[in-house]
Amino acid sequence: MHLIMILTAVTVSWILRCSWVNTPGNWNVRWRKTLFIFLFPPLLLFMTAISLLCMGPQGKMGGAYTGWLSYDLAFITLCYFAFLVIKLTFQGWQSVESARHSPLVNLDGKLVRLLNTPALFAGQIGFWQPELVVSQGLLQTLSPAHVESVLAHEQGHHYYRDTFWFFWLGWVRSCTAYLPHTDELWQELLVLRELRADSYAVSQVDPLLLAESLVLVVSQTSVLPESEVCCAALGTAVGDRLEQRIDALLAPPEPALTMNWQSSPGFLLALLPLLTVLFHT
Repeated sequence: MHLIMILTAVTVSWILRCSWVNTPGNWNVRWRKTLFIFLFPPLLLFMTAISLLCMGPQGKMGGAYTGWLSYDLAFITLCYFAFLVIKLTFQGWQSVESARHSPLVNLDGKLVRLLNTPALFAGQIGFWQPELVVSQGLLQTLSPAHVESVLAHEQGHHYYRDTFWFFWLGWVRSCTAYLPHTDELWQELLVLRELRADSYAVSQVDPLLLAESLVLVVSQTSVLPESEVCCAALGTAVGDRLEQRIDALLAPPEPALTMNWQSSPGFLLALLPLLTVLFHT
């Protein structure tokens, strides 16, 4: 019976991921749809593993005896998830420590870390309280007005705590790398994250300035972090992601993107495996 639970959870997760189709539309609709399909499968698998671990390898469920195989699979899965979060935490800590080697300077009343490089870079690096890191090359290449637009965009990342939330979303990505469309969903979430930060910025600066800043940073020699863990950088806007952002900046503004965790009651269905504990004897 426990093996049937595992197979059911994997099958449902696989089918849900296969059903995803990237369609244009309202940002909030895209955000909720992408977030649900991205998060529901790992949450279902996690809850199934927790349920099996709570029930243990002995006893009966639905009249059928349980065994060690399903228990071991659940234990190994949870250990693997724990290993991944420790690994990503270490990588994030390395990024933060690397950023802290750069000196603090006052830039338009804001304390920022200054990278001693001619390449172009601007990004928030950290966890819940990230630090803004910019390069000398960016300050020397962009005009003060363009720099202000870049800082406004990065302030959007700080306001929405993107480095913190996307650390956990990145962990989910690692846990479900074997499921269909994992990378496509991740790229869609990154696009929506940048669109949200752009939307925050244009409430303070001219959208044309921000669009020009994006093009300048991408077209010039830029530097990207070795790891995306705990980093929200302006220079990640490349290819189709850049085109979407430019189009959005030149179009009439849309309502701000929100997480809206509470607006997705479908997530509660992932808790169903916990109810099976009541039928275990």
